[in-house]
Amino acid sequence: MIKRRLEDQIRDRLQNSPSVALMGPRQVGKTTLAFNISEGVPSVYLDLENRTDLQKVQDIEAFHRENSDKLIILDEVQRLPEVFAPIRGLIDAERRKGNKTGHFLFLGSASIELLQQSSESLAGRISYIELFPVDALEYLEKPDELDKLNRLWVRGGFPESLLAKDDENSLRWRRDFIKTYLERDIPQLGPRVPAETLERLWIMLAHAQGTNINASKLATSLEVSNVSVGRYIDLLVDLLLVRKLQPYTANIKKRLVKSPRVYVRDSGITHALLNIGGYNDLLGHPVVGKSWEGFVIENIMSVLPQGAQAFYYRTTGGAEIDLLIEFSNSPREFWAIEIKRSASASLKRGFHEACEDINPTRKFVIHAEEDSFPMKDDIQAIGLFEFMRQLVKLQ
Repeated sequence: MIKRRLEDQIRDRLQNSPSVALMGPRQVGKTTLAFNISEGVPSVYLDLENRTDLQKVQDIEAFHRENSDKLIILDEVQRLPEVFAPIRGLIDAERRKGNKTGHFLFLGSASIELLQQSSESLAGRISYIELFPVDALEYLEKPDELDKLNRLWVRGGFPESLLAKDDENSLRWRRDFIKTYLERDIPQLGPRVPAETLERLWIMLAHAQGTNINASKLATSLEVSNVSVGRYIDLLVDLLLVRKLQPYTANIKKRLVKSPRVYVRDSGITHALLNIGGYNDLLGHPVVGKSWEGFVIENIMSVLPQGAQAFYYRTTGGAEIDLLIEFSNSPREFWAIEIKRSASASLKRGFHEACEDINPTRKFVIHAEEDSFPMKDDIQAIGLFEFMRQLVKLQ
């Protein structure tokens, strides 16, 4: 069992908010976390994919009357978006009685942005948290456990995949995960997307990991419209399976690349889509560099302080920053990050040029090793584990 960092945060939010929504892709560990939390408080759990449980909340007011003294946990809440409107009234009624916090814990497999549209009626009454797959800080105990870091990179952070007895069983689990999403989960959400078309797109995105997507080329290959390609990618984004990393464009008097970079979020899913079975297979695959880049970005995103935003930066002339973090403090602080597998890899001129454009507060090269050391031009080389630990201290 891997201790999830967010468990204490969820408990704290429940003590300070009437309801909490915990979002994350399927099989990421939301239900396990909810059960851990429910052990300490009177609670009732309903899975809205279970027909019997779904029937119980068709009259949520009556169900709440019978369980008003308990934390009500609703799993796969995106299946019943209409439940939020009456819950607002229930929360307000409890507030008038002096019961202000800890009434509902919602678990959902769609993005926070998508759920916010459904739960708009709960504005001011709900706190949102995203649960990422297991990250390096949760899986490693110390920075020199490089074998464990590589295993996390190869298998990804879904607990069943990561903790499988060997790479073969891990890969089998991830293939089943992909198949289930395509054939069952996505159709249940309503969009009529041919499973074969979406699978081909998902594989294309894995091949193009961390690049600026050419929708026209994808549309031609898939024999669909540009609009359909955009809609399919947005669907994968909403399901927390794909990330669009936006470009940084503020107050820069240069010709900039302004389209988002697209990443398959979990490295293990990326590798399963590309039939990469183990570490040695990965090292010999053309995607290895971009796979590591996406893995580092997702790990960093999992520990970003509240209010911080992440971008990439690139000019048409080739100046480039892999990841630019803008913190919400005042005055604004920027960290520029170059992502390399080797600590000894040389930096391209494009990173230095980009730093001249942005003038970041701090500059880092994040690598796959444990050592930290200064480089020229005030750049700090640092391992992923240690960099994440620094970010957590800022939370």
